Amino acid sequence: MARNKQIREKKVRLVSEIAESLKKSEVVVITDYSGMSTANLTSLRRKLRSSGVDYRVVKNTLVRFAVDEAGKGVDPNIFDGPIAVAFGYDDPVIPPKLLYEYAKSSNAPLNVLGGILGNTVLSAEEMKNLAQLPPREILLAKVLGGIQAPLTGLVTVLSGPSRGLANILQARINQLEEA
Repeated sequence: MARNKQIREKKVRLVSEIAESLKKSEVVVITDYSGMSTANLTSLRRKLRSSGVDYRVVKNTLVRFAVDEAGKGVDPNIFDGPIAVAFGYDDPVIPPKLLYEYAKSSNAPLNVLGGILGNTVLSAEEMKNLAQLPPREILLAKVLGGIQAPLTGLVTVLSGPSRGLANILQARINQLEEA
């Protein structure tokens, strides 16, 4: 009886930990790790951890309870089969990018099944598209450049007439000095 209570308390604690990770994460990537060796899993965890990504093998039942507790508002049935979940807390592009790169470079049987971005469920294809985006800093630089370009053009156009007038006045001054 005491053993069952301990097991239940451990499961409740795990559900709370997973729910907390779900609440804090920008992106959640669901993967099928079946067929991966322990060495491959350890290597992948280290690579992800060094980039601030938490990667956990989770039981479907527990993660379904955690989704409800986190209030993510997604269908908990997306968690199906033997899965491991990557929780990305900062840049939502990094976890899927690292997982796809690892699967490609290591030839490990790792499959991205989909994920959650905010409260939106993403398919495997949408996750792949997310992984192909440039990092956040580059996207911000492009947006800033896009905002600055029209302003620079506007300044150039508006300064044209005054620059033209200054050139005409300077030419007239030179002309009068020669005379």
